[in-house]
Amino acid sequence: MKKLLHKKILIPVFGVLIFFGTTAFKNDFFEIAKQIEIFTTLFKEINMNYVDDTNPGDLMDTAIKSMLDDLDPYTQFYNEQDVEASRINNAGDYTGIGAKVLTLKDKLVIVEPYQNYAADKAGLKAGDEIIKVDKVVVADFKDDAANLLQGAAGTEVSVTYRRQGKTNTVTIIRESLDIKAVPHYSMVNDKTGYVVLRKFNDKASSETIRAIKALKNQGATQLILDLRGNPGGLLHEAVNVTNIFVPKDQLVVTTKSKVKKYNKTYYTQREAVDTEIPLVVLIDGKSASASEIVSGALQDMDRAVVVGTRSFGKGLVQRPKPLTYGTQMKITISRYYTPSGRCIQALDYWNRDEDGNATRTQQENYNAFKTRNGRDVFDGGGVEPDVEVEFSKQTPISKAISNENLVFNFATDYYYDHQIEDLKGFSLSDSDFKKFKNYIKSSGFNFETKTEIALDKAIAVAKEEALEAEINSEYNALTAALQAYKTNAIDDNKTQLKSLLTDEIIKRYFYSEGLYTYYTANNAEIKKALSILNNPSQYAGILR
Repeated sequence: MKKLLHKKILIPVFGVLIFFGTTAFKNDFFEIAKQIEIFTTLFKEINMNYVDDTNPGDLMDTAIKSMLDDLDPYTQFYNEQDVEASRINNAGDYTGIGAKVLTLKDKLVIVEPYQNYAADKAGLKAGDEIIKVDKVVVADFKDDAANLLQGAAGTEVSVTYRRQGKTNTVTIIRESLDIKAVPHYSMVNDKTGYVVLRKFNDKASSETIRAIKALKNQGATQLILDLRGNPGGLLHEAVNVTNIFVPKDQLVVTTKSKVKKYNKTYYTQREAVDTEIPLVVLIDGKSASASEIVSGALQDMDRAVVVGTRSFGKGLVQRPKPLTYGTQMKITISRYYTPSGRCIQALDYWNRDEDGNATRTQQENYNAFKTRNGRDVFDGGGVEPDVEVEFSKQTPISKAISNENLVFNFATDYYYDHQIEDLKGFSLSDSDFKKFKNYIKSSGFNFETKTEIALDKAIAVAKEEALEAEINSEYNALTAALQAYKTNAIDDNKTQLKSLLTDEIIKRYFYSEGLYTYYTANNAEIKKALSILNNPSQYAGILR
């Protein structure tokens, strides 16, 4: 039934919702009006005449999502509940059980109970599988079941969950939760301050400033700003965080759009907290958007040494647009450019491959730009660190293992089988890693490489062209080589996989706060940052 609403028809139809009220739509007014009329007629005929009963709301939801699928993943439609959730996320507080929750098909999984909040006080642990909320069975709930856990502060919710094969029920009293942009800051040694900035909500710059001032009062004469895993957020807060380290009236980011009024330049507006203190910024493949504005701008200005792995590569800017009946959409309106003029967008959603997937900008197509000191920096693929920590780069095998929740699930079992008392001295043993490999094998995990997929397509074409016999030996050799790679891939990625396992296990015992404390003594990126900061000539040499 849903196939009747073909998305290619709907793209121009709903285009009016995106561009109405802007100058961009005027030249195509007749075409837009024509497509609206076509769609209105089609929608009415389906709902009046289709052989089975239809749900207009579900049909419209499918139509909108199908249309937006052809754009980029950041252009999204929000119903009334989504609008409130987005407001809460940016404000930094919400009401619920105080836990990060993963929604699966038939259950909710506690990913992380926040220390000393409702879920934690009620005894819930990471890995607990919620199967019932009050009288609602999660498997029977069509919408996002995580919404069932939210409610007014002080109200009760009954949660039935499975843990290690046993079913339990607990009553949780909901409470307000303050989501900190800076969940941790501390002194790594007697002169190095460490600040973790996890999201760019409207408290990001104020919390970062407070943390830095506190660390300087404790004797910090050099800083590490950790943006790893930070998915971004508010653009103006990215400008404000950059402003902490650079003077007033410095260009931080430029946005360019086809709609002239969205073309903007953003400059620092305040006096800096400290323009001289040596600074290392940590990034990884999950540092995106606002994180890339900060790291990219500080890199372009030669104000900080960037350490880690290449960032995500999101150079697109979104803006909320109010629609009718309390709904809203977030639409990509422009691309952003760092002070040197580079756009670090990595994926091209508008020139897709034959399978409809966004294509990644290839390194040979990167363009070079210059920092203030004349260093080469490049566009097209995220922010490239000045100093790369190679083993921290996510590989296809480590990504596949993580996506299957194998690291998470192994950590759950580990928690119930082991005791850890020495936080900073903890180290995952080789025997533990061997158990992890056996766990992966017993799980039925099957990692299919892109090369295998391409090879299977090639052999299928060869069969059609009766060339199979001609290339059979080469095909078998390639297949054998791929199998050998897959057999050795886990051992070849041992360092990174042990790091992922260690992080997840530490959080089970000591929460995220404990993980940051563990990092200050053991994390490879922080150690690299320290070695650079402790060698002033090396620090200066990188920025020259």
